[in-house]
Amino acid sequence: MSIIRKATALALGLGMAGGLAACGSSSGGDGEESGDSRTVTLVSHDSWAASEDVIAAFEKSSGYQVEVLEDGDAGQAVNKAVLTKDNPQGDVFFGVDNTLLSRALDNGLFQPYEAKGSDLVLPEYRADRDEHRVTPVDTGDVCVNYDKAYFSEHGLTPPDSFDDLVKPEYEDLLVTENAASSSPGLGFLLGTVAEYGDDGWQAYWKKLEANGVKVVDSWEQAYNEEFSGSSGGKKAKGDRPLVVSYASSPPAEVIYADPQPATAPTGVATGTCFRQVEYAGLLSNAENPEGGKALLDFLIGEEFQEDLPLNMFVYPVREGARIPEAFRKFGPPAENPETMDPAKIADNRDQWVKSWTSLVLK
Repeated sequence: MSIIRKATALALGLGMAGGLAACGSSSGGDGEESGDSRTVTLVSHDSWAASEDVIAAFEKSSGYQVEVLEDGDAGQAVNKAVLTKDNPQGDVFFGVDNTLLSRALDNGLFQPYEAKGSDLVLPEYRADRDEHRVTPVDTGDVCVNYDKAYFSEHGLTPPDSFDDLVKPEYEDLLVTENAASSSPGLGFLLGTVAEYGDDGWQAYWKKLEANGVKVVDSWEQAYNEEFSGSSGGKKAKGDRPLVVSYASSPPAEVIYADPQPATAPTGVATGTCFRQVEYAGLLSNAENPEGGKALLDFLIGEEFQEDLPLNMFVYPVREGARIPEAFRKFGPPAENPETMDPAKIADNRDQWVKSWTSLVLK
């Protein structure tokens, strides 16, 4: 049985966010030359998950041993990867999404590689088509989730739109993530910009703040510690029945429950969704680029793509990939999510986050 070795980031000091060097890894580019050249290291956010038998199949067919470094929330992981790009923590980075893609590309985080099977990625999810610095891997919707039991017990109708969230009956009920450090937090912010426009989103957030929105650092903290509807947290449940999470969070609550309920205990406010696409790329200065290329091929291969839904609770991007019935039933994608041109995100993201920080975290 394959074991995915999850390494711990080591503080490097001197202002660096964190780093890791695989023990004994080679400094050469050919994956067959030195003692540790058969290890390929994947750097990702904390939500990385894959079936052991699927990883074992890749290791057997490729000859590479997979090591995984989980490096915080997606936003934090991207920032760390940019800071360590000259001496990268691994060979492949997975988890940069369309909200942060330009930051990674503008900072030279990735080197070009067109993964085998890229022609089978659905066209709407492809990016950087000329240089092939990133490979689309999955997609999902950032949405407000609600705790069904809370709203039933209090005789309240759950919110369904951004407008609903600022109504008095939902005061002090919502928790979201920091848009400056968290991918879902940033996705939620971009959703409000898309909904209210450049001239209206700040006024909306003033109303949201006045209505008692709570901001925490990461998705793990928001969902597992603050949200009253979570069953996966290590600590006691929180008291907030509204949380910024994903449209695919309800099926996780069903599939991991024992016994499994007939319906999901949480729901999705479908009028608050923003569509994300996650990418992976071969890190510049990777110790094992050949292993990294093999891993990228694997990430968009049929076996891994069909493994995604019930592990990371996201949708595959490969055409024809099968989706489990339970995932379809409890976690359908939003029908009309907010979207935004990546070029507009690139041009405005940093200023939007700066303005948001001054409004909400003052």
